Amino acid sequence: MKPIVAIVGRPNVGKSTLFNVLAGEKISIVDDRPGVTRDRIYADVSWLDMDFTLIDTGGIEPESTDVILAQMREQAQTAIDTADVIIFITDVKQGLVDDDDKVADMLRRSKKPVVLAVNKVDNPKKQELDIYEFYNLGLGEPFGISAANRLGLGELLDEVTSYFDRDYLDEEDDERPRVAIIGKPNVGKSSIINALCGEQRVIVSDIPGTTRDAVDTTVTRNGREYVFIDTAGLRRKSRIKEELERYSIIRAVSAVERADVVLMVIDATEGVTDQDTKIAGIAHERGKGIIIVVNKWDAVEKDDKTIYRYTEKIRDALSYMPYARLLFVSAKTGQRLDKLFDIIDVVIENHSRRIATGVVNEIISEATALNQPPSDKGKKLKIFYTTQVGVKPPTFVIFVNDKELMHFSYLRYLENKIREAFGFEGTPIKFFVRERSENK
Repeated sequence: MKPIVAIVGRPNVGKSTLFNVLAGEKISIVDDRPGVTRDRIYADVSWLDMDFTLIDTGGIEPESTDVILAQMREQAQTAIDTADVIIFITDVKQGLVDDDDKVADMLRRSKKPVVLAVNKVDNPKKQELDIYEFYNLGLGEPFGISAANRLGLGELLDEVTSYFDRDYLDEEDDERPRVAIIGKPNVGKSSIINALCGEQRVIVSDIPGTTRDAVDTTVTRNGREYVFIDTAGLRRKSRIKEELERYSIIRAVSAVERADVVLMVIDATEGVTDQDTKIAGIAHERGKGIIIVVNKWDAVEKDDKTIYRYTEKIRDALSYMPYARLLFVSAKTGQRLDKLFDIIDVVIENHSRRIATGVVNEIISEATALNQPPSDKGKKLKIFYTTQVGVKPPTFVIFVNDKELMHFSYLRYLENKIREAFGFEGTPIKFFVRERSENK
């Protein structure tokens, strides 16, 4: 499981700039006006030999000081709930302000590791005394950085990563399947867990966001233990739809990171929404086994074609994950929930499946004989060798003469042939294409 690092701070202190620099690509819109971040919320970051997930909690609109402080507290609470380490970013040019103090108080009391970054320090020697002012926040040593000029980031990341690798060993050694339940607020995530447990373990209410925190629940079936990770909803009903979306996406990243298999819960009465596609995309990008669980199926009026129409719509909306298993259930009546564990077992097995190199190459040879590899300007793609290099998800390396000739559509064709031969239902497959000279 990768540690999660969250960035918290007032508007216009440089959260998105720092996020983009650490993520290594410009994936947030950055503007001098506060409140214009419309972004990818998370990114994978590597520092030295450490990998972690970086989250930009963002989302503060500058209406008035009171509103900014309220939203900053919400943002800090999100970070406290989901992150292993928090970067609290301040602005040396604006100096220490009351809002910083109030949020620092929350962060201090959370007992989570907090690294204090003082941004816009373009001249550390000249601005040394200005940086010292931030010791008053009581969060330890302030790290003077300039995100825009990439100054001081090494020391900051050294400090952040020094907090890693404490509590992860227990989870690494834990052989039990870990199943994350993700989805929008109020689609029935907690109700599904309660139905599987046969008892009221998680607070359930019709008000979105009544789950107070990410909850791990152990369920035993046929002598096998499963750990279900429920994603918390909002602590209070948000007035701003965008904040609610951002919050549920951050919670999903946090839960998915810890899971082997993800249950993506969709409300049958609503169908697939834009937010569903964003949340499901997190599990897909992170290479997790995926089961799409359509809940509240009892509330849908049906004829003999209903299930086919629904399946088509879902497959269309989530076309990037055709491998995902699909199950229509009702947490309320218990309909089809008994099938869930069997599907989880199949997906876990596929997610960890290894295929012998000789067998993989036979399938690839047959595939290339049936459908010739592409060529460009007289040069033809040659596939020398394919081997599986990893599991969770199954990962293959294909050695070729020229990787520029490996079109996306042909790679998809090869993936389909491997799936036809070995199933791999419920799990994504990753491919890396590497060049090799012909005489090697």
